[in-house]
Amino acid sequence: MKIGILSSGGDCPGINATIRGVGKTALIHYGMKVIGIHNGFSGILSKDPSDINDFDEKSLSGILNLGGTILGTSRDKDFRRLIKRQSEEHTSAILKRYRELELDCIVCIGGNGTQKTAHLLASVGVNVIGVPKTIDNDVWGTDITFGFDTAVNIATEAIDRLHSTASAHRRVMVVEVMGHHAGWIALHAGMAAGADVILLPELGFDIDQVAERLAERQRKGKPYSIVVVAEGLSTPGNGKASDYIANTIREMTSMEVRETVLGYIQRGGNPSPFDRNLATRLGGYATEMIACGAFGRMVCVNGNRIGSIPLSETSGKLKLVEPDNELIVQGKRMDIFFGV
Repeated sequence: MKIGILSSGGDCPGINATIRGVGKTALIHYGMKVIGIHNGFSGILSKDPSDINDFDEKSLSGILNLGGTILGTSRDKDFRRLIKRQSEEHTSAILKRYRELELDCIVCIGGNGTQKTAHLLASVGVNVIGVPKTIDNDVWGTDITFGFDTAVNIATEAIDRLHSTASAHRRVMVVEVMGHHAGWIALHAGMAAGADVILLPELGFDIDQVAERLAERQRKGKPYSIVVVAEGLSTPGNGKASDYIANTIREMTSMEVRETVLGYIQRGGNPSPFDRNLATRLGGYATEMIACGAFGRMVCVNGNRIGSIPLSETSGKLKLVEPDNELIVQGKRMDIFFGV
């Protein structure tokens, strides 16, 4: 068999470990041929020879600990629109290129958009396997995605460091972390770093209650507070969530407030040991699925077991933080405020 591997969407720690897990398992254990497809889904239709390369054991060595992706990546919205048209011309061009490359399957490493595109590819006759990745941890159907642990570690360390400067200057520190629709990073990093207020897109917030909670802490003689905000928090206007929260608290309480936006720092750099091992397991399992002919599915984690679900089940869905999440319940018991 011959398989192709591509990565799509935002970069994420652990993609290279996944490429290695897929490729080495295919080459060494199953005797398959493996190619890398560069620049996301657009690389499938590219006629540039540099967008396709053959993998061997040597080319897959030394990448386990590397951040980013050796295959490059791109957003796949244009490619997805092309498939959705499903005209005979577009469909035949994709299938023709798939057959020109003599592929038996394409492994698509990516987040929600990638899994949606992989599902569309399957619908036009391409054998695909999806491997979920995102630091946001919001891919539906899997308990965890690689990249999340690394991002939480980075965010937690950053918030840890802000405690000392917040204490020294008796300030409120507002820290914005990634998470467009889902507050998993904010929740886990905020709890791990001892935040006093954690604001998630799923729960919303009452700014009056937030301000009163911070003022109450000050009245009780607590010299500083840490507020962790997910970037996708819905706020008035089009500005950053952290700007709105910080400016409004400053106006309502006259407290000294500073904001910090962690941004792309959270998804850059080397993956954590946990993410390296998770990515390796997911990649290896994807290759097992190819050997068994289990196409049109996404690898997933349930508990501590690796399994798979149909791409049709995850396509277009998000895994969000529920109000009864154990960390939220326990946080409230310890007087951590979640906005409402």
